[in-house]
Amino acid sequence: MLHHLNTLLIHLHLRRSSPWSPLTPLDWLLASPLQYLTSLLYRHILLPLRGSPFRPPPRYTGGQRGAIRVVCLSDTHNIIPSPDSVPEGDLLIHCGDMTVDGTVGEIQRQVDWLRGLPHRWKVVVGGNHDSWVDEVVRKSMSSGGNGEGEKEGGEKGEGGEKREVDWSGVEYLCDRGMELEFEGGRKLNVYGWGAVPWCGEGFALQYQRDKHPWQGRIPDETDVLITHTPPRHHLDLDLGCAGLLDEVWRVKPKLHVFGHVHYGHGREAVYYDECQRAYESLMARPANGILGDIIPSARWFDAFDVIWYGVGCILWKWIMLGPGTNNGGLMVNASLMYGDSGRLGNPVTVVDL
Repeated sequence: MLHHLNTLLIHLHLRRSSPWSPLTPLDWLLASPLQYLTSLLYRHILLPLRGSPFRPPPRYTGGQRGAIRVVCLSDTHNIIPSPDSVPEGDLLIHCGDMTVDGTVGEIQRQVDWLRGLPHRWKVVVGGNHDSWVDEVVRKSMSSGGNGEGEKEGGEKGEGGEKREVDWSGVEYLCDRGMELEFEGGRKLNVYGWGAVPWCGEGFALQYQRDKHPWQGRIPDETDVLITHTPPRHHLDLDLGCAGLLDEVWRVKPKLHVFGHVHYGHGREAVYYDECQRAYESLMARPANGILGDIIPSARWFDAFDVIWYGVGCILWKWIMLGPGTNNGGLMVNASLMYGDSGRLGNPVTVVDL
């Protein structure tokens, strides 16, 4: 009976059909009204009132160290966006899932498209769909499956020649950092890796959530962090990685760009302070439903701390100090794929650093 009722609610779009779809108001009500209301307050009132997390310099006009324009993409899944939909900039980032099946041919077509864009630097990480970039998955593609997978995804193509992706003109980062220099002499330290928590057989770059590889991995000097998975509780439908979030707290990059969760597309300011800590603590607690939220618990203290610290930060900024520059960072879910529609519908995100 309950199964049929749930199916009906999904059909009526009153409940979500999968964990990769956003929670509906009914989903939130049944899970935790306290988390829902606090999340709305945090993301739509407290963060906007705190203003921009940082204030970049003006764009470079010659003879000065100007802003670096970062153009953020992810999850194009074999589709090449129209030329006018990708703004010009200094650094182009693609956060993975360039393809659907991850064959070398699919990846090469996306790399060739990226190479032809006018940005000074193009930096890419792999995604779970980009199978060829994972050596273990690549071997399974070349040793099994159909003939097309062996031809496209393996190391040998027509005539037996060795086939690999030509990354020339594009920087592919796989657990690697590098320093990028821009016009005017400014530099950015960038680190990228496409590893994701386990999401199914046959996907690339996966790890078990309870054995995450992030601790101490990201260089301390990282300005721009590029991953495929989101960190937990930020633009992730609660599918992100808690281990990555801990590592991000340690490094505190100015910009963290990711994708993977299509419906999480957007940007969110981060300050790595008590308000954010309380918000993440509340969102990490198991959902107890309406009755569970009514009973006094640590959840109440977390929600109170979000409001208390959030209001305090707003008063400190706007009344005691005025609208000066905040010392925060920015998280961007750059997914271009609109949900599970199979088409690109989310806009490209541009950030000035």
